[in-house]
Amino acid sequence: MARIKGPRKLYRYTAEFKLKAVKLSEAEGVQVKDVAEALCIHPWMLSKWRTQYAHGELVTERPVELDVAKAAELAELAKVKRELALLKEEHELLKKAIRFSSELKTRSSRS
Repeated sequence: MARIKGPRKLYRYTAEFKLKAVKLSEAEGVQVKDVAEALCIHPWMLSKWRTQYAHGELVTERPVELDVAKAAELAELAKVKRELALLKEEHELLKKAIRFSSELKTRSSRS
């Protein structure tokens, strides 16, 4: 069965939304990919907005304030993700060590 092709859905974001995303991504301890993931946008899009902001192309009529609680939450999320990745790596290493030591025990007990 053929796939139905139709027009692609284009999302239009307001300048305020873009500026808030840029401000969040510039917060200390926050990575662009984490902000993009939290806002359900592609990291490339956020990087593009950051470039536009740096060149002065992205402006609004009223100033945009950064939500400090969201920035702190994103920084905490990044920290937890790094810790999880480290724990997963340690877990895999422990599993390999256990497998290796159990193989040595079975080899040495047969003699």
